[in-house]
Amino acid sequence: MKMRSFGKLGIQGSAFGLGCMRFPMKKVDGKDVVDEENAVKIIRTAIDGGVTYLDTAYVYLGQQSESVVGRALQDGYREKVTIATKLPTWMVEKEEDMQRFFDEELERLQTDHIDFYLVHSLNKERWPKIKALGVCRFLDRLKKEGKIRYACFSFHDDYEAFETILNDYDWDMVQIQYNYMDVENQAGTKGLELAGKKGIPVVIMEGLLGGRLAVAPDNVQALYDAFPVKRSPVEWAFRWLCNHPQVATVLSGVTTPDQVRDNLRIFDSVEPGCMSQEELDLIDRVRDAYNSRIKVGCTGCAYCMPCPQGVDIPGAFSAWNNASLYSGLKKGDAGYAKLAGAGNSPTNCVACGACEAACPQHINIIEQLKCVTRDLA
Repeated sequence: MKMRSFGKLGIQGSAFGLGCMRFPMKKVDGKDVVDEENAVKIIRTAIDGGVTYLDTAYVYLGQQSESVVGRALQDGYREKVTIATKLPTWMVEKEEDMQRFFDEELERLQTDHIDFYLVHSLNKERWPKIKALGVCRFLDRLKKEGKIRYACFSFHDDYEAFETILNDYDWDMVQIQYNYMDVENQAGTKGLELAGKKGIPVVIMEGLLGGRLAVAPDNVQALYDAFPVKRSPVEWAFRWLCNHPQVATVLSGVTTPDQVRDNLRIFDSVEPGCMSQEELDLIDRVRDAYNSRIKVGCTGCAYCMPCPQGVDIPGAFSAWNNASLYSGLKKGDAGYAKLAGAGNSPTNCVACGACEAACPQHINIIEQLKCVTRDLA
């Protein structure tokens, strides 16, 4: 297992970090519960293979993940790893809630301290609220008491929000969504490099974009097949991430021991600068091949919103593009079904034209929404 620098912290961690939100599930008395026997096997296989970083959260797997991790780390395994877990920001209504959640997490994890404690899923709305409730004081106190080693945050928003939050507190680590398709999305490459300049280690989530980069569509697979070096789409994606020196750990959520072993193989040979220029050029072509499948040039600016009939126009176009990009157009698409379930389906459109008059991209929205329904409904 390759080890990586955690920047200003002066420590190292495994290149492969085990994400603990995709453990196998099973039905018990009609309820979804974690298949604990197999989950423990996954965790211990990873640790025995050199993984030192485990990532969980209060809410993962219906609030079961932390408890399963805690039980898996008995018998001497706790001393072999660092644990990252997260404060459920959106559930905090008053300052006392933070301590209550933290104490519950310590109990679930059966430990006396958390190594990396993250303020979970910050964005431009949540940061001012949680900051006003005293989260900075809370983190400072926990560090002073030895209850946490490092104060961190995870992030989902645009670069401007990321820059604001990153500069607003003395953070020890940050976790961002990043992959070769997200170079200009969310924190993006600019955010990764900004953190690197400040010496703040970056942990990567969604390196496979929720699994969508794990299986290549035909035009992307053709590029991989034509390249002289043969690797799986998963290995190409992880290798591209680990080529970045700012990356401390790449999280991978696995559901089987075989997937753990494959990740251990991949992360045994990745390090900063591990990709040649020819390989980087290949990933650029792969990105272009994915983008060539985009159906509509919606930027998500939402100038067309709100729709008088309740249609989520950016959401509909996003579902259409994602289906075409990653999974192929198919009826019963989950993104479309979510819109329909919320009453925001394109079928609500009455062709009033208000959206088209407001669209800066001059998209023929009315006709395109019909195409979304044709392809996905």
